[in-house]
Order: sequence, then C-alpha cells, then structure tokens
Amino acid sequence: MSELNASGSPLVGGKYLMYKDRPLVREGDTICYGDMTEKYILVMEIMSYKEEEGERLPDQILVQVLESRDQSKIVRQGFHKGLYEAFGYGMIWLEHALAQDEA
Repeated sequence: MSELNASGSPLVGGKYLMYKDRPLVREGDTICYGDMTEKYILVMEIMSYKEEEGERLPDQILVQVLESRDQSKIVRQGFHKGLYEAFGYGMIWLEHALAQDEA
C-alpha cells in the first residue's frame, strides 16, 4: 500500500518530474520547483482561475523564492498573471538568488 499525504492523496513514489535538472512538483494549487539541497526554492501558489475556451486556467499566481531549510524566510515575492509568466519570472528570481549565494 502506498503512503498518503495530509489530504489523503497517495504520495508520489520514485522519480519526480524534472525540468532543467530540478524537481517540479504540484499538489493542488501549490507548485514547487527546485532542489531542496540548494539554498533556495521557488514556490508558486495559484490564487485564482479564469475560464478560456471552456478550459479552467490559472490566472493570478503568487510567486515566492524561499529558503529551502526555513520556508518562512521569503527572499522575493510578487504576483503575476498566468502560469507561463509566473514561472518565467520565478525561474529568473531563483537563478539570481542562487548565483548571489555562490558569490
């Protein structure tokens, strides 16, 4: 029997979806991107949806770069419209934070 998360859904076993060598995980309206062994991760929270051509699409997205070990520490955050724009900005912010940490 597989393990269950807090909402009663089965946990993903094995490998995660990878994008540019980092895990990309979605649970409900929360999308997490990044490697927990690095100092920062990207978290996107879908705050609202819109209907377009009969499809329900993410509209307002809260984008946050957080410290991976203490996720209450927000490095940068902002709102963006649509998942494409939110993920694009979030990746830039994450790469910038990780690069500054190495410097």
